[in-house]
Amino acid sequence: MSESKTFSLKEVKSHNDSKSTYLVIYDKVYDVTKFLEEHPGGEEVLLEQAGGDATDAFEDVGHSTDARELMKDYLIGDIVESERKNRAVQERLTPAAPQTQSNGWSGWLIPLGIAIAAALVYRLVIAPSGA
Repeated sequence: MSESKTFSLKEVKSHNDSKSTYLVIYDKVYDVTKFLEEHPGGEEVLLEQAGGDATDAFEDVGHSTDARELMKDYLIGDIVESERKNRAVQERLTPAAPQTQSNGWSGWLIPLGIAIAAALVYRLVIAPSGA
């Protein structure tokens, strides 16, 4: 999509049935009409939200990264600036980079402690019984 089309909430609201199904998620407009039959949760789930803002419902379900990627195929535009609600949270649709545990000493001390404990158990309990 080279140029983003803008929609009013009123325009989106008119696309609320199985012949034309638009959803708003984080102020982005998606035409999910062709996806209705493919949706893993069934088309009824999408039709319940048709023509409206489905952001909360979308997040409540906890969609996967794959689902969020698939959404890009159905993106048709944005809500007009004056009617946007979720400007600060649009980043959620972009999968975040995995966070690594790098909080100092606990990142390596805990695994080291487990390794030492395992070595002691082996030396003191398992190894002597085999001799």
